[in-house]
Amino acid sequence: MSHIVIDKNRCKGCYLCIEECPKKLLKIGEEVNNLGVHLVEFDDPNHECLGCAMCATRCPDIAITEVYRG
Repeated sequence: MSHIVIDKNRCKGCYLCIEECPKKLLKIGEEVNNLGVHLVEFDDPNHECLGCAMCATRCPDIAITEVYRG
């Protein structure tokens, strides 16, 4: 099982990571950060994350700081 962690203070809401995820496990969430943008949310109830880190690689602000591969 893989998992990612999103740094809430670094996410600027460009949502490039959402487009990059091959399993479509990222979505725009309800929570708003200190920049006033809706944060990206990792939603993987069926444990489908591949741990490929494509989302982290695509993020221009290094807001996806950890990828756990399981």
